[in-house]
Amino acid sequence: MKASASLALAGLGGSALAQAWPTRPLRIIVPFAPGGTSDVIARLISKPLGDALGVSVIVENKTGANGIVGAAATAQATDEHTLLLSDMSSLAIGPLITKDMPYKPADLKGVTMLAYSPHLLVAHPSVQASNMGELVALSQRSPLNVSSAGSGSANHLGVVDIALGTGLKWQHVPFRGGAAALADTAAGNTQLCLNGMLATLPLVQGGRLKVIGVSKRTRMALLADVPTLAEQGVKDFESGTYQGVAVPASLPKAAAEKLSAALIRVIRAPEMRARLAAAGAEVMTSSPQETTEFLLREGKRWASVIQRAGKNIEGMA
Repeated sequence: MKASASLALAGLGGSALAQAWPTRPLRIIVPFAPGGTSDVIARLISKPLGDALGVSVIVENKTGANGIVGAAATAQATDEHTLLLSDMSSLAIGPLITKDMPYKPADLKGVTMLAYSPHLLVAHPSVQASNMGELVALSQRSPLNVSSAGSGSANHLGVVDIALGTGLKWQHVPFRGGAAALADTAAGNTQLCLNGMLATLPLVQGGRLKVIGVSKRTRMALLADVPTLAEQGVKDFESGTYQGVAVPASLPKAAAEKLSAALIRVIRAPEMRARLAAAGAEVMTSSPQETTEFLLREGKRWASVIQRAGKNIEGMA
């Protein structure tokens, strides 16, 4: 936004600002490559969100450093029309593993959660294991290569947590996003991948990957015959991709509240719920305060996993 327009918005009262904003197209930054869960949801909501707010919405993939590059671009945006759609767990993990963060966590504020999709632990069909017990036994003979969306991603640390609880022997192979990690495992270059169900299920349904377990505490209706990882001995284990939206902390409260209300209406629409449910995702909305509290909880959870893993966080050769 031009400086004159920014000053004009700054001078408006809360109600007037909410009515005026947005005054130009919105940009949704997805900090991961196309085809992953964040990207899928961003593209699903872009048109209805634009219709709700009366502007066009552009989705831009800005990858790197496990989402930190895209998050930094959002935090540093000054146009008041840039938002971040990301896995909130990865957003919480970033400050835990990156020494020189290009932004401060306080530079971003939550708007709302959008959806939850459990992780699926999947293997290439050539892997001679069909459950967690067989997988651990196989890995004891030779460590298994595991792809992920990047070092420090929620699916990377999910595997760390699984290994801590089961004795799985593994070696980490990081990629720039879940879509690339999945593609590598489907091609047989890596053996395992833990990734969000929304992006993973089509490859399972197409026979290119097989499911070892689901990361939710209860079974998923779409995969009713697949046991959860908790059922298979990974005690109390639950993980997944928690998609949400954050904006620069400088965005005025009235504009953030207007955006939050529009996002919640869009994601709760019956047709959107149905599309997400058919892909294995659940609508999950929250207030800005609840979104911030979720980020704090996730930070504490994964900090504990990182501490317990120590030097073995990248797997064991």
